[in-house]
Amino acid sequence: MNDAISFILNSETISLKDFGPTDTLLDYLRISKRLTGTKEGCAEGDCGACTVLVGRLLDGSLRYESVNACIRFLGSLHGTHIVTVEHLAARDGTLHPVQQAMVDFHGSQCGFCTPGFIMSLYGLWLSSENPGRADIEKALQGNLCRCTGYEPIVRAAEKIAAARPSALFDPLQRDRTDIMARLWAIRANETITVTHGEDRTIIPATLAELTEIYAAEPKATIVAGSTDVGLWVTKQMRALNPVIFINNLGDLQTIAVDEEGVTLGAGVTYSQAFKTIADHFPPLARLFDRLGGEQVRNMGTIGGNIANGSPIGDTPPALIALGATLTLRSSSGNRSLPLESYFIDYGKQDRLSGEFVEKLFIPFRKPESLYAVYKISKRRDEDISALCGAFNLTLDADDTVEDIRIAFGGMAGTPKRAAHLEAALLGKPWRQETIDAARDVLDEDFTPLTDWRATAEYRQLTAKNLLTRFFLETSGQKQELSRFSLQEA
Repeated sequence: MNDAISFILNSETISLKDFGPTDTLLDYLRISKRLTGTKEGCAEGDCGACTVLVGRLLDGSLRYESVNACIRFLGSLHGTHIVTVEHLAARDGTLHPVQQAMVDFHGSQCGFCTPGFIMSLYGLWLSSENPGRADIEKALQGNLCRCTGYEPIVRAAEKIAAARPSALFDPLQRDRTDIMARLWAIRANETITVTHGEDRTIIPATLAELTEIYAAEPKATIVAGSTDVGLWVTKQMRALNPVIFINNLGDLQTIAVDEEGVTLGAGVTYSQAFKTIADHFPPLARLFDRLGGEQVRNMGTIGGNIANGSPIGDTPPALIALGATLTLRSSSGNRSLPLESYFIDYGKQDRLSGEFVEKLFIPFRKPESLYAVYKISKRRDEDISALCGAFNLTLDADDTVEDIRIAFGGMAGTPKRAAHLEAALLGKPWRQETIDAARDVLDEDFTPLTDWRATAEYRQLTAKNLLTRFFLETSGQKQELSRFSLQEA
């Protein structure tokens, strides 16, 4: 058993054993290594000032992704290559083309957010040879600027997309073969346990070892992407001990597609799953595009979004409407259950001691089914849902409701199906009169709360209006919403 993690920081290989399970990459960079180009802005993964790249070996290749250093724990970084803004310029001080473009197009004013923007644009530059405007805007969703209005930054991104320098200039292209060899040499072959005072960081080498460790440590906190757990530490100041990091386990990052549907390992990130989801469930992929910024999607896992049981988690309502099934694993074996059954009450899930989420199965929809997901939030990007509604409808040849699944998040203590509303629609003609009669049935399904995101009245009315919207979008009718009162609209 090993007692230290190893990673590459820019060009230096580091072995580290003196750290706690909730020590962040941001603090390590700024305090221990004095790499102060990486800034702390929000400390919750929203502003992007702390953006760095993390490279990891994935399916035999080296993949770099932008991440938020403020909520990324050191224990999750074994076997990775961490790249900060200080690594981009040439050895003689010549700026990298990404940096130079920001200068040329006046993309920096106060400068605080600039290193984070540069690292996000650098990640895009590495992964896409010809990004369009939409790609650039998506890559910058997780970076906030109070000064420039963004347009100069976008123009800088367009410039570097059009003129790419020799690979010999760029450090990550020039040294890729060497970095891959060094990462292969330090990858985990055995479980790592780092002790720091009374705290322990545990990094299982295999899925089997995770199963046995969690059976022995059922009160440990399992961390994959830390996009939620990170805030427990930076905002709530919670002490976590021990912490089990699982983002190195390839067995939890598998994506399989067969004739029945898609199976995702619990450790698959939103970014990893995006193409498969977009190919088979386009509305769900559009929801993915509104989950945090690119940094959050690169870190956050679908399994983690489910496992923590948040009533406002975005993916559970959409997956429940699709009839998804969850597989839980423990040392006693595996068991499967419908995703909707996993959520019992606020903060309570159907997970026994020593059990963890292993994988998720999403069945394919019927070819004739109609599916939509709607997220309601105060701002379009990087915001938590006030509520999220998902609809999965099958009509027969006479446009009568043959099957329907409706699920909402943010309306109750758990993500939940609208059972009474489904029953009111089943077997009825898919017409305006049916929708009008069924809207108030939603009052039997939910009694939402008022909080800082929305009032109970707003949530209830908006959920009803989402039903109407889904009808209008699926019925082919061009109807005016003016028949609802101004208060309702």
